Amino acid sequence: MTDTPNSSALHTARAAREDVVRSDGFEWLSRSGFVARGLIYAIIGVLALKLALGHGGKLTNQQGALHTLVEQPFGKVLLTLVAIGLGGYALWRLVRAALGRGPEGSDTGLDRVAALASGLVYLGMCIIAVRILAGSSKASASPDKTTAGVFGWPAGTWLVGAAGLVLVGVGLYQGYRGVTKDFLADSKTEEMGPRTRTWIGWIGLVGHLARMVVFTLAGAFLVKAAVEYDPKAAVGIDGALAKLLQQPYGQLLLGLVAAGLIAFAVYSFSDARFRRI
Repeated sequence: MTDTPNSSALHTARAAREDVVRSDGFEWLSRSGFVARGLIYAIIGVLALKLALGHGGKLTNQQGALHTLVEQPFGKVLLTLVAIGLGGYALWRLVRAALGRGPEGSDTGLDRVAALASGLVYLGMCIIAVRILAGSSKASASPDKTTAGVFGWPAGTWLVGAAGLVLVGVGLYQGYRGVTKDFLADSKTEEMGPRTRTWIGWIGLVGHLARMVVFTLAGAFLVKAAVEYDPKAAVGIDGALAKLLQQPYGQLLLGLVAAGLIAFAVYSFSDARFRRI
């Protein structure tokens, strides 16, 4: 049967898509994204740990981490590399969402939805990094201002509450992946030695539990904002860490979660080598 022009064009597009996904450049960009992700979590974790130990430091979120990075020696060079990595990570996640697979692995329907959400988040972070490099001093809207804006939409309160529940769900899923070490299924464990596999298993466990705490807290306070119709109740990562600090034994709690975020940063660096793309 002779191919029609449309089927021939479709076949060509699919072939081009496969070439891109299996290219060395695509893999390099994807893996650089794990380094960028790790660096951001390392900055957030180190600054929070210093605060918990009483050695300065501060509570910050992803955007604050990018600003901190650009203020370092050779900061613009470092931030440029991080922006490239964030773009690469976003591209990888969006490709996985669109195709349901990559050259080294495949995804379920739920995985594809998660990949889409993650891709959009990291694309936004990449855009923020580029704006900082361009000299823009305009900060992104804070969680409370964003929440106040959404309250003005039709069914805005319900949307905020639903977003909070989703974030709580993401946090609990992070905990599940940590406790069960399900994250190792995404790694090329066959290329790891026994000690490396054990080490990555432990830092991944601690790191995912720390993310569970942060995401679950942020989601819970977003739900609280919806229930009480109070946008000031909404918090981001820095706000969630601040809530920990306000609790009894707050410095200890903050220190433990901060150490966990640093562990997740190290796990991200290992993902740059062992993650199935």
